[in-house]
Amino acid sequence: MTVIGQERTFTGTTMPSWYLEDADPIAANNPYTFYKPSREIIAKVRPGEVVKLIFGFSSDEPDAPRAERMWVLVDECLTDGRFRGRLDNEPRHIQDLKPDDTVWFQPCNIIATEHDEHDNLVERYVKRCFVTMRVLEDGLKVGYLYREEPDTDNDSGWRITANDESDEYMSDSDNIAFVSLGAVLSKDDSFRDLLGAPNGCAYVRNPLTGEFEECQA
Repeated sequence: MTVIGQERTFTGTTMPSWYLEDADPIAANNPYTFYKPSREIIAKVRPGEVVKLIFGFSSDEPDAPRAERMWVLVDECLTDGRFRGRLDNEPRHIQDLKPDDTVWFQPCNIIATEHDEHDNLVERYVKRCFVTMRVLEDGLKVGYLYREEPDTDNDSGWRITANDESDEYMSDSDNIAFVSLGAVLSKDDSFRDLLGAPNGCAYVRNPLTGEFEECQA
């Protein structure tokens, strides 16, 4: 059995239950929360190295995820840009795939290599912040943000609102989420240049100009 990107080819009598995700559109739509190595980095991959791919699959298990992320050991880099490798993981849910099975794949399927950049958008904004659902789910632009002393090591200290939330709204914990800064930037990245500011800084969006102005926290 072999898989080439999104196109399935197989030997035997049964269509495989799994396929390889094209990760390019996922990365394009989620630049702050989904890292994918560039084509220049992928071009450095050589036989004997491992790369990570997303194996989508169908399953009758009610609690099964829609995909498994697994490593593949590269055996060959083909002249047409494709790769041939062998599964280097034990699948947890995919029944018709096992370690050392041959996998054919393309650059669009690779989501991690041994050459990845550590200073990428996802890692840069992986620390968390408190943000209201007005921004995270209702689609409003960020209207007010301030930075305080972080509560934990993975806390950036940033607190982000749409600036129209009532005291009653803010008192309901269901209206506030603790997520990565990247998750908020994926909704609205107009405040990204402010994120290097120190603790104690606060900014409010001017409703007339749309620009952020420094204010009292």
